Formats: sequence, structure tokens, C-alpha cells
Amino acid sequence: MDRKLIIFDFDGTLADTLSMFLQLFDEAADKYGFKRLDQSRRQSLRDLDARQLMKIHEVPLWKVPAIATFMRAGMGRNIDGIRLFAGMDQALRALKAQGVQLTIVSSNSRSNVLKILGPETAALFSHVECGASLFGKLPKIRKVLAATGVAREHVMLIGDEIRDAKVSAEAGVAFGAVAWGFNHVDALIAEQPHRVFREVADLLA
Repeated sequence: MDRKLIIFDFDGTLADTLSMFLQLFDEAADKYGFKRLDQSRRQSLRDLDARQLMKIHEVPLWKVPAIATFMRAGMGRNIDGIRLFAGMDQALRALKAQGVQLTIVSSNSRSNVLKILGPETAALFSHVECGASLFGKLPKIRKVLAATGVAREHVMLIGDEIRDAKVSAEAGVAFGAVAWGFNHVDALIAEQPHRVFREVADLLA
């Protein structure tokens, strides 16, 4: 199927933010009174979705908006240490040159996303929808679909988390799973993605 529009997740898909997320998770735990990351289960935690992760660490749902704001701000303070995954910039440019429309839907802040991308790479994207809630990317995805006018059968959402797979199904678009992000690729394969990208270069297939 010819993909005319790609909706990219940002953290863990385009940008290598995992180590920063883990650091800020523990800082947020101390500030908001939930459990720090269980380092003994660090690898197995990557098989869980966001809700399961929060349940294990006893994160109060009513505090989630404040926690998300805290973590976005923390990432902003450490923005110079965050980069796109190796080869991602070239892959994005090649996709754009093939006539694919590129967009982003992220729970990160717009400021953080644009700073990490840099002005030249950011210019490759027709829409950058940021600030989605932890469980609420669907409205942002629908906004992108409405703005671009691309039929759903020509759209793919590419992400690194189980929640990306689930929201793709809700939105009625194909899901492409990347193997280099937060959730283990086997956990993503269990969600029956349309494509699995084992390395950045695979995006050009």
C-alpha cells in the first residue's frame, strides 16, 4: 500500500529520549510521591504499556497532568543532551524527497520537539501536534488527518510504544513499530503492526 502520509511519534521513535525519561521519572517520583523505577525489572518493564507501568509504580492518575508538565520542563532544561537517532535525519529527508508527507504527534512539548529537530529538519514536517495527554493522542491524530485530507488507507502511524499501536487502531490507520524505542519489539509485534522497522534505514522500504 502506498503511504502518502506518515504520522511519527517523537520520543523513542525519532529522538533518543529514553535515558532522559528514566532520570526524570525518578525525579518525578520523589516530587509527587510514587515509586521510583524498579531497576531490577527495568527490562521487563519495557513489555508494559503506560497504564501498567503507572499501576506498578503507584502513580496517582489525578497527578498525571502535573507529572507530564514536570517531565516536559525537565527535558527542556536538558535539551542539549538529546539527539535524533543515528541516520534519522537522512531517512526523513529521503522520505520527504519521495513525496511522503511527514507529520508528528507527540505528548512532548512543541518547544522541546522543535529544538531537538532543529530548524532544517523541523521544516520537513507539515504538521507538528504536541502536548497530547498520556492517554489522549487520538484528538491530535484526527486533527492531522482532517488538516491533510489524506485517506486513512494511505496513512501510517510509526511509534515505539504499545499505546501507539492502540491509538492507530482507534484512528483506523496502519501502525508501524520501531525496534529501537521504549517497548520491546516483541511486545509491539504482539499488537500485530502492519510493519516492523528493525533499524532506521528500514523506514525507506
